[in-house]
Amino acid sequence: MNFKKGIQVKIITGKDKGKTGEILEINRKLNSVKVKSINMIKKHLKPTKENKGGIISKENYIHQSN
Repeated sequence: MNFKKGIQVKIITGKDKGKTGEILEINRKLNSVKVKSINMIKKHLKPTKENKGGIISKENYIHQSN
């Protein structure tokens, strides 16, 4: 299948089944895509001079067949 950044996709399997979202990133080497507000994970960040740190939520990759 041909995927492009910015198109709307529908998730057909997994914990986010039935949701739709826009493609943010594509990793063709791993056959994975990042979809807006799908497959959210918690990331712990250390505080730095520029960044306050703490726990943030961000999207993770899902396989393009899903």
